[in-house]
Amino acid sequence: MKYLSGSFKTNPMKFPSILLFALAAIVSITSCKEPAAPDPFGGLALYTLREDMKTNPKQVLADVHDIGYAYIEDAGYANGTFYGMEPAAFKAYLDSVGLRPVSSHQSGITYENAAQTLADLKEVGFTYIVIPIPPMGTFTFDPATRTMGMKGSVDSLAMTLDSLGKMSKAAGLQLLYHNHDFEFKADSTGVVPLNYLLEHCDPDLVNFQLDLYWATKAGVNPVDYFAQYPGRFKSWHVKDMDEQGRFAPVGTGSIDFTKILAEKDQAGMQYYFVEQDMTFDGQAPMEAIKISHKAIDSLGFE
Repeated sequence: MKYLSGSFKTNPMKFPSILLFALAAIVSITSCKEPAAPDPFGGLALYTLREDMKTNPKQVLADVHDIGYAYIEDAGYANGTFYGMEPAAFKAYLDSVGLRPVSSHQSGITYENAAQTLADLKEVGFTYIVIPIPPMGTFTFDPATRTMGMKGSVDSLAMTLDSLGKMSKAAGLQLLYHNHDFEFKADSTGVVPLNYLLEHCDPDLVNFQLDLYWATKAGVNPVDYFAQYPGRFKSWHVKDMDEQGRFAPVGTGSIDFTKILAEKDQAGMQYYFVEQDMTFDGQAPMEAIKISHKAIDSLGFE
Protein backbone atom coordinates (compact mmCIF):
# COMPACT_ATOMS: atom_id res chain seq x y z
CA MET A 1 0.00 0.00 0.00
CA LYS A 2 3.03 2.30 0.00
CA TYR A 3 2.30 3.56 -3.51
CA LEU A 4 -0.90 5.27 -2.32
CA SER A 5 -1.01 8.86 -1.13
CA GLY A 6 -0.44 9.90 2.40
CA SER A 7 -4.04 11.00 2.73
CA PHE A 8 -5.18 7.47 2.12
CA LYS A 9 -2.78 6.17 4.77
CA THR A 10 -4.19 8.56 7.36
CA ASN A 11 -7.80 7.79 6.41
CA PRO A 12 -8.31 4.50 4.53
CA MET A 13 -12.02 5.26 3.99
CA LYS A 14 -11.40 8.61 2.26
CA PHE A 15 -10.56 7.20 -1.19
CA PRO A 16 -13.83 5.24 -1.60
CA SER A 17 -15.80 8.30 -0.49
CA ILE A 18 -14.08 10.51 -3.05
CA LEU A 19 -14.72 7.90 -5.72
CA LEU A 20 -18.41 7.72 -4.91
CA PHE A 21 -18.67 11.51 -4.95
CA ALA A 22 -17.02 11.67 -8.38
CA LEU A 23 -19.30 9.01 -9.80
CA ALA A 24 -22.35 10.83 -8.45
CA ALA A 25 -21.16 14.07 -10.05
CA ILE A 26 -20.68 12.36 -13.43
CA VAL A 27 -24.17 10.84 -13.29
CA SER A 28 -25.63 14.24 -12.34
CA ILE A 29 -23.88 16.04 -15.21
CA THR A 30 -24.87 13.36 -17.72
CA SER A 31 -28.53 13.39 -16.66
CA CYS A 32 -28.70 17.18 -17.12
CA LYS A 33 -27.66 17.07 -20.76
CA GLU A 34 -30.28 17.91 -23.37
CA PRO A 35 -31.41 14.88 -25.38
CA ALA A 36 -29.79 14.69 -28.79
CA ALA A 37 -31.91 16.21 -31.56
CA PRO A 38 -33.21 13.65 -34.07
CA ASP A 39 -31.47 13.51 -37.40
CA PRO A 40 -33.12 15.73 -40.04
CA PHE A 41 -35.20 13.91 -42.63
CA GLY A 42 -37.47 14.68 -45.56
CA GLY A 43 -37.57 17.48 -48.05
CA LEU A 44 -39.18 20.88 -48.35
CA ALA A 45 -40.25 22.69 -51.51
CA LEU A 46 -39.08 26.25 -50.90
CA TYR A 47 -41.94 27.57 -53.02
CA THR A 48 -43.94 27.26 -49.79
CA LEU A 49 -41.75 29.96 -48.21
CA ARG A 50 -41.31 32.10 -51.33
CA GLU A 51 -42.30 35.37 -49.64
CA ASP A 52 -40.03 34.75 -46.64
CA MET A 53 -37.20 33.80 -48.99
CA LYS A 54 -37.42 37.22 -50.63
CA THR A 55 -36.48 39.03 -47.42
CA ASN A 56 -34.03 36.86 -45.50
CA PRO A 57 -33.23 33.65 -47.39
CA LYS A 58 -30.27 32.62 -45.26
CA GLN A 59 -32.20 32.78 -42.00
CA VAL A 60 -35.15 30.97 -43.57
CA LEU A 61 -32.89 28.14 -44.76
CA ALA A 62 -31.36 27.83 -41.29
CA ASP A 63 -34.86 27.67 -39.81
CA VAL A 64 -35.88 24.97 -42.30
CA HIS A 65 -33.00 22.82 -41.12
CA ASP A 66 -33.79 23.51 -37.46
CA ILE A 67 -37.38 22.36 -37.98
CA GLY A 68 -35.94 19.03 -39.11
CA TYR A 69 -35.82 19.00 -42.90
CA ALA A 70 -32.80 17.41 -44.56
CA TYR A 71 -33.03 18.52 -48.18
CA ILE A 72 -34.69 21.14 -50.34
CA GLU A 73 -36.21 21.89 -53.70
CA ASP A 74 -35.58 25.44 -54.85
CA ALA A 75 -37.94 27.69 -56.79
CA GLY A 76 -35.95 30.91 -56.77
CA TYR A 77 -33.49 30.79 -59.65
CA ALA A 78 -33.24 34.04 -61.62
CA ASN A 79 -30.50 35.78 -63.57
CA GLY A 80 -27.98 33.08 -62.75
CA THR A 81 -28.51 33.23 -59.00
CA PHE A 82 -30.47 31.30 -56.38
CA TYR A 83 -32.28 33.70 -54.05
CA GLY A 84 -29.66 36.28 -54.94
CA MET A 85 -26.71 33.95 -54.32
CA GLU A 86 -24.27 32.81 -56.99
CA PRO A 87 -24.31 29.01 -57.48
CA ALA A 88 -21.08 28.43 -55.54
CA ALA A 89 -22.23 30.69 -52.69
CA PHE A 90 -25.64 29.01 -52.55
CA LYS A 91 -24.02 25.57 -52.41
CA ALA A 92 -21.62 26.72 -49.67
CA TYR A 93 -24.42 28.16 -47.58
CA LEU A 94 -26.58 25.05 -47.89
CA ASP A 95 -23.58 22.99 -46.80
CA SER A 96 -23.03 25.29 -43.81
CA VAL A 97 -26.58 24.85 -42.50
CA GLY A 98 -26.80 21.13 -43.31
CA LEU A 99 -29.33 21.19 -46.16
CA ARG A 100 -28.88 19.12 -49.31
CA PRO A 101 -29.92 20.50 -52.71
CA VAL A 102 -31.90 17.77 -54.49
CA SER A 103 -34.39 19.34 -56.88
CA SER A 104 -34.96 22.63 -58.68
CA HIS A 105 -38.15 23.95 -60.29
CA GLN A 106 -37.42 25.73 -63.55
CA SER A 107 -40.59 27.22 -65.03
CA GLY A 108 -38.65 29.77 -67.08
CA ILE A 109 -36.37 27.40 -68.95
CA THR A 110 -35.98 27.90 -72.71
CA TYR A 111 -33.71 26.43 -75.35
CA GLU A 112 -31.73 29.67 -75.21
CA ASN A 113 -31.03 29.64 -71.46
CA ALA A 114 -31.01 25.89 -70.87
CA ALA A 115 -27.23 25.37 -71.10
CA GLN A 116 -26.46 28.03 -68.47
CA THR A 117 -29.34 26.95 -66.25
CA LEU A 118 -28.22 23.34 -66.28
CA ALA A 119 -24.60 24.29 -65.60
CA ASP A 120 -25.68 26.38 -62.60
CA LEU A 121 -27.84 23.56 -61.24
CA LYS A 122 -24.97 21.12 -61.58
CA GLU A 123 -22.61 23.50 -59.78
CA VAL A 124 -24.95 23.69 -56.79
CA GLY A 125 -25.22 19.91 -56.70
CA PHE A 126 -28.84 19.30 -57.66
CA THR A 127 -29.92 15.86 -58.87
CA TYR A 128 -33.19 16.81 -60.56
CA ILE A 129 -34.44 19.63 -62.73
CA VAL A 130 -38.24 19.83 -62.60
CA ILE A 131 -40.41 21.43 -65.27
CA PRO A 132 -43.40 22.55 -63.17
CA ILE A 133 -45.66 23.78 -65.99
CA PRO A 134 -45.72 23.46 -69.77
CA PRO A 135 -42.69 25.58 -70.66
CA MET A 136 -41.80 28.27 -73.15
CA GLY A 137 -45.08 30.17 -73.14
CA THR A 138 -47.42 27.19 -73.50
CA PHE A 139 -48.89 27.33 -69.98
CA THR A 140 -52.23 29.13 -69.57
CA PHE A 141 -54.00 30.45 -66.51
CA ASP A 142 -57.42 32.09 -66.31
CA PRO A 143 -57.44 34.34 -63.21
CA ALA A 144 -61.23 34.66 -63.29
CA THR A 145 -61.79 30.93 -62.86
CA ARG A 146 -58.31 30.09 -61.55
CA THR A 147 -58.15 27.41 -64.23
CA MET A 148 -54.83 26.12 -65.53
CA GLY A 149 -54.20 24.63 -68.94
CA MET A 150 -51.88 24.64 -71.94
CA LYS A 151 -51.64 25.85 -75.50
CA GLY A 152 -50.56 23.57 -78.29
CA SER A 153 -50.62 19.81 -78.53
CA VAL A 154 -49.51 17.35 -75.89
CA ASP A 155 -47.39 15.74 -78.62
CA SER A 156 -45.45 18.99 -78.91
CA LEU A 157 -45.03 19.11 -75.13
CA ALA A 158 -43.69 15.55 -75.11
CA MET A 159 -41.10 16.40 -77.76
CA THR A 160 -40.04 19.51 -75.84
CA LEU A 161 -39.61 17.51 -72.64
CA ASP A 162 -37.59 14.84 -74.43
CA SER A 163 -35.33 17.54 -75.87
CA LEU A 164 -34.82 19.16 -72.48
CA GLY A 165 -34.37 15.73 -70.94
CA LYS A 166 -31.59 14.93 -73.40
CA MET A 167 -29.82 18.19 -72.54
CA SER A 168 -30.28 17.52 -68.83
CA LYS A 169 -28.85 14.03 -69.05
CA ALA A 170 -25.82 15.35 -70.91
CA ALA A 171 -25.30 17.83 -68.07
CA GLY A 172 -25.51 15.08 -65.44
CA LEU A 173 -29.04 15.89 -64.27
CA GLN A 174 -32.38 14.09 -64.41
CA LEU A 175 -35.50 15.81 -65.74
CA LEU A 176 -38.93 15.45 -64.16
CA TYR A 177 -42.29 16.91 -65.14
CA HIS A 178 -44.57 18.14 -62.34
CA ASN A 179 -48.35 17.88 -62.67
CA HIS A 180 -51.24 20.06 -61.64
CA ASP A 181 -54.84 18.94 -62.12
CA PHE A 182 -55.42 19.78 -65.78
CA GLU A 183 -52.99 17.12 -67.03
CA PHE A 184 -55.38 14.45 -65.77
CA LYS A 185 -58.33 15.82 -67.77
CA ALA A 186 -58.96 14.74 -71.34
CA ASP A 187 -58.32 17.48 -73.89
CA SER A 188 -60.51 18.34 -76.88
CA THR A 189 -59.22 15.27 -78.74
CA GLY A 190 -59.94 12.93 -75.82
CA VAL A 191 -56.29 12.57 -74.83
CA VAL A 192 -55.32 12.69 -71.15
CA PRO A 193 -52.08 14.74 -71.22
CA LEU A 194 -50.31 13.05 -68.31
CA ASN A 195 -51.04 9.58 -69.67
CA TYR A 196 -49.74 10.65 -73.07
CA LEU A 197 -46.53 12.01 -71.57
CA LEU A 198 -46.00 8.86 -69.54
CA GLU A 199 -46.48 6.71 -72.62
CA HIS A 200 -44.55 8.78 -75.16
CA CYS A 201 -41.69 10.50 -73.33
CA ASP A 202 -38.47 8.49 -73.24
CA PRO A 203 -38.13 7.15 -69.67
CA ASP A 204 -34.35 7.46 -69.94
CA LEU A 205 -34.82 11.20 -70.43
CA VAL A 206 -38.08 12.20 -68.73
CA ASN A 207 -39.77 11.03 -65.55
CA PHE A 208 -42.26 12.63 -63.20
CA GLN A 209 -42.81 14.45 -59.94
CA LEU A 210 -46.29 13.56 -58.76
CA ASP A 211 -48.10 16.24 -56.79
CA LEU A 212 -50.36 14.19 -54.55
CA TYR A 213 -52.71 17.10 -53.84
CA TRP A 214 -53.29 18.00 -57.49
CA ALA A 215 -53.78 14.38 -58.46
CA THR A 216 -56.39 14.03 -55.71
CA LYS A 217 -57.97 17.32 -56.75
CA ALA A 218 -58.35 15.93 -60.28
CA GLY A 219 -60.22 12.93 -58.90
CA VAL A 220 -57.58 10.28 -59.57
CA ASN A 221 -55.95 7.82 -57.20
CA PRO A 222 -52.14 8.12 -57.19
CA VAL A 223 -51.85 4.42 -56.37
CA ASP A 224 -53.58 3.54 -59.66
CA TYR A 225 -50.97 5.55 -61.54
CA PHE A 226 -48.16 3.76 -59.72
CA ALA A 227 -49.61 0.42 -60.80
CA GLN A 228 -50.13 1.54 -64.41
CA TYR A 229 -46.79 3.31 -64.78
CA PRO A 230 -44.43 1.74 -62.23
CA GLY A 231 -41.12 3.39 -61.51
CA ARG A 232 -41.90 6.68 -63.26
CA PHE A 233 -42.66 8.92 -60.25
CA LYS A 234 -39.21 9.69 -58.87
CA SER A 235 -40.37 12.38 -56.45
CA TRP A 236 -43.59 13.55 -54.83
CA HIS A 237 -45.05 16.80 -53.59
CA VAL A 238 -46.76 16.09 -50.29
CA LYS A 239 -49.53 18.39 -49.08
CA ASP A 240 -53.02 17.77 -47.75
CA MET A 241 -56.52 18.88 -48.72
CA ASP A 242 -58.96 20.42 -46.24
CA GLU A 243 -62.74 20.01 -46.27
CA GLN A 244 -63.09 23.00 -48.58
CA GLY A 245 -60.66 21.48 -51.09
CA ARG A 246 -57.88 23.93 -50.16
CA PHE A 247 -54.20 23.27 -49.50
CA ALA A 248 -53.55 22.14 -45.94
CA PRO A 249 -50.65 20.97 -43.78
CA VAL A 250 -49.94 17.26 -44.01
CA GLY A 251 -52.03 15.20 -41.64
CA THR A 252 -54.78 17.79 -41.19
CA GLY A 253 -56.86 16.91 -44.26
CA SER A 254 -58.43 14.04 -46.15
CA ILE A 255 -55.62 12.54 -48.26
CA ASP A 256 -54.74 8.97 -47.28
CA PHE A 257 -50.96 9.28 -47.20
CA THR A 258 -50.52 5.91 -45.47
CA LYS A 259 -52.08 4.09 -48.41
CA ILE A 260 -50.05 6.10 -50.93
CA LEU A 261 -46.78 5.71 -49.01
CA ALA A 262 -47.21 1.94 -48.91
CA GLU A 263 -46.71 1.92 -52.70
CA LYS A 264 -43.61 4.15 -52.80
CA ASP A 265 -41.41 1.39 -54.23
CA GLN A 266 -43.81 0.69 -57.06
CA ALA A 267 -43.99 4.41 -57.74
CA GLY A 268 -40.21 4.64 -57.95
CA MET A 269 -40.17 7.46 -55.38
CA GLN A 270 -36.66 8.51 -54.38
CA TYR A 271 -37.45 11.83 -52.70
CA TYR A 272 -40.48 13.71 -51.45
CA PHE A 273 -41.03 17.38 -50.68
CA VAL A 274 -43.54 18.91 -48.31
CA GLU A 275 -45.23 21.79 -50.10
CA GLN A 276 -48.13 24.10 -49.44
CA ASP A 277 -48.88 26.56 -52.22
CA MET A 278 -50.97 28.82 -49.97
CA THR A 279 -51.95 28.96 -46.31
CA PHE A 280 -55.28 30.11 -44.95
CA ASP A 281 -56.99 31.54 -41.87
CA GLY A 282 -53.95 33.52 -40.81
CA GLN A 283 -51.57 30.58 -40.61
CA ALA A 284 -47.97 31.46 -41.48
CA PRO A 285 -46.18 29.21 -44.00
CA MET A 286 -43.40 28.53 -41.49
CA GLU A 287 -45.96 27.25 -38.99
CA ALA A 288 -47.56 25.08 -41.67
CA ILE A 289 -44.29 23.34 -42.50
CA LYS A 290 -43.70 22.61 -38.80
CA ILE A 291 -47.07 20.88 -38.60
CA SER A 292 -46.35 18.96 -41.79
CA HIS A 293 -42.94 17.80 -40.60
CA LYS A 294 -44.41 16.34 -37.42
CA ALA A 295 -47.04 14.60 -39.53
CA ILE A 296 -44.66 13.02 -42.02
CA ASP A 297 -42.76 11.58 -39.06
CA SER A 298 -45.89 10.00 -37.59
CA LEU A 299 -47.00 8.75 -41.02
CA GLY A 300 -43.77 6.86 -41.60
CA PHE A 301 -42.06 9.02 -44.21
CA GLU A 302 -38.29 8.68 -43.94
